[in-house]
Amino acid sequence: MAHYRASDSKREQFRRYLERAGVVDSLTSVLVSLYEKPEKPNNALEFVKQNLGAVGQTSDDVEALQQEVIDLRQRCARLAEENKELKAKLQQYEPSSEDGSTAN
Repeated sequence: MAHYRASDSKREQFRRYLERAGVVDSLTSVLVSLYEKPEKPNNALEFVKQNLGAVGQTSDDVEALQQEVIDLRQRCARLAEENKELKAKLQQYEPSSEDGSTAN
């Protein structure tokens, strides 16, 4: 009987450790998210792995990453436009042949 109490005590300590570390809340959050999905993913374990890392991100982290995506998309659009303009200028000086290579 004493062995049972020692084992039970260790389990309780481990459970409290997991709660203090936020593991229980994170797992619960991911599992609730999986439960609430109308269409369940084929690989539940992969879903948990992918979404477990996202649980710890703060809204500030998410907002910063979203802003970075917006900034990079705008930069990409500007660079694409600049590239188009430079190609047009280059065409004035080096007309290309039908296959897209430059004439020498």
